[in-house]
Amino acid sequence: MAEAAREHRVVVVGAGIGGLVSALLLAHRGLDVTLVEAAATPGGKMRQLHVGGAAIDAGPTVFTMRWVFEQILGAADFSLADLPRLTPLDTLARHAWRGQAATLDLHASQEKSTEAIGAFAGAAEARRFVTFCEQARRVYQALEGPYIRAPRPQPYAMAGDLGLRGMAALMSLGPFASLWRSLGRHFHDPRLRQLFARYATYCGASPWQAPATLMLVAQVEMDGVWSVDGGMHAVARCFADLAVRRGAVLRCSSPVERILVQGGRVRGVRLAGGEELAADSVVFNGDPQALVQGLLGPQVTHAVPPVPPARRSLSALTWSMHAPTAGFELARHNVFFDDDYKSEFDDIFRRRRLPQAGTVYVCAQDRGAAAEPAAGAPERLLCLVNAPADGDRRPFDAQETDPCERQSLALLRGCGLQIDPTPQAVQRTTPADFNRLFPATGGALYGQATHGWMAPFRRPAAICRVPGLLLAGGGVHPGPGVPMAALSGQRAAVTLMAHLDSTSRSRRAAISGGTSTRSATTVATP
Repeated sequence: MAEAAREHRVVVVGAGIGGLVSALLLAHRGLDVTLVEAAATPGGKMRQLHVGGAAIDAGPTVFTMRWVFEQILGAADFSLADLPRLTPLDTLARHAWRGQAATLDLHASQEKSTEAIGAFAGAAEARRFVTFCEQARRVYQALEGPYIRAPRPQPYAMAGDLGLRGMAALMSLGPFASLWRSLGRHFHDPRLRQLFARYATYCGASPWQAPATLMLVAQVEMDGVWSVDGGMHAVARCFADLAVRRGAVLRCSSPVERILVQGGRVRGVRLAGGEELAADSVVFNGDPQALVQGLLGPQVTHAVPPVPPARRSLSALTWSMHAPTAGFELARHNVFFDDDYKSEFDDIFRRRRLPQAGTVYVCAQDRGAAAEPAAGAPERLLCLVNAPADGDRRPFDAQETDPCERQSLALLRGCGLQIDPTPQAVQRTTPADFNRLFPATGGALYGQATHGWMAPFRRPAAICRVPGLLLAGGGVHPGPGVPMAALSGQRAAVTLMAHLDSTSRSRRAAISGGTSTRSATTVATP
């Protein structure tokens, strides 16, 4: 297989974490890998903005599921020591509610969280929290193998993989229950139901439509949340450097205008300037709907089924700031809740407008480190409000975004937090901006919304309908989020290498977990 690998040329399109992982693993195995990225720097959604003289993470801000990166780096003969320094956070997030003095911290330690909930909402709710954690742990353990690690889960096949214990864990949630409904069986205090319902938004979904299985996020967070020296963007840059060390060629500021197909299979890509890069395989690390909409040429529009805009996940309206704060004592991750939680998701998914009473997330990127910012000194902040993914339908201009910004700042003041930015120290990003950054998404940040129990099974897998074209990214199985997108990149690389191994040995190849994968050159219907 070594000779076949050296002769096999791969172009990876998109240097988000999925593409970076694919490039690293394929280059490590000796393939001829070129990674092309439209932006000036690698990272994709793990991007960084320079605002008011400070570098601010303007995308994902949470590092979780460390085992994913241990596994990927180990497969390329690296380790976590090759990443920027990771610091475990004791306080996972600080939560506040409009007009209420009491706040609630969740901790990496379940015991500390239980104590905090008891002080916040009473001993009975603390006991319910323990029960909730037990169920979240069972759900996570049931789904990690059959779903998260699986190449392409199917509902009926997964039922067999779950076994009796796994099926019992899922059935205990209630058949087809939503996350919101399931949380109502756990918590009597509406604030706690609101807090844990936020896990649905990690997948770009509404708690009223997301499956109850998303409570497994609680277990993911209790397994550890880390801050990263240099921010999450530094992780992307590091993966790019490691891929280059293993032999990959990285070309930034190189947008692809077409995936070339000849004789029914992929033959390379054409860059926006007209240059063509020949390839035996292409890994596309972008939203799969960009293929459907013809943004990569007419010969790959059938690669995956179309997704109607109504099934898109959440977008966001964000403000990257370098500004002083006062009043509220910020942790690194902070969530500020308004009074009418349901109206937020009705506004976004039904009325298709910015929420009138939206939750505000604030990542204070200088907190949780050894040296806290001095009193009155500017600090790096990312403020985020969920939004509809309609950035390809309307401009989200100031007439629409200014009222949302005023409402959000008023909510922060109502919780005791004062932020005093100058106009030069704020950069706003709208769903229309996200759509320009990530074409064909409408600004959706999580691919398809995880609405309904069948939603996870509708995501494309690494293999698509175009021979030689493989998929990676948050719009692909196993789903959105940095570790999940990284797993999709690993899956694309493993699938391609399994094909090369099978053709060199004339047999189907074993892959991680003892399962087998179909040939990457055959047409697969998602």
